[in-house]
Amino acid sequence: MKNEQVYEMLFARVWPLLEQKALKKGRTHEEVIAVATWLTGYREDDICRMLEDGTSYGDFFRNAPAMNPDRFLIKGSVCGVKLESIEDPLMRDIRYLDKLIDELAKGKELEKILRRG
Repeated sequence: MKNEQVYEMLFARVWPLLEQKALKKGRTHEEVIAVATWLTGYREDDICRMLEDGTSYGDFFRNAPAMNPDRFLIKGSVCGVKLESIEDPLMRDIRYLDKLIDELAKGKELEKILRRG
């Protein structure tokens, strides 16, 4: 899938998939929210509003109030692609959220997922 297609997807179509991935592994809604708010600076009510208002997935990240500067401490791969090798900053931010949700679903402690520089 091309980057633009990902950016144009509705946030309301992607979010439930991310949340479902963590929930089916025994994690909580609150933990998923904690990961997303840590990364983006949104509040839970902001996320709920964007689920209703037709926000695109790209705009969810483009308009984030405060992308966490410690996100660059997130290392590893998503779908076989090293995060450090992703040149497009927007796609890298999207993949950071994917990686955090993957770690959550794999049982990693929330305190270790939310990196501190």
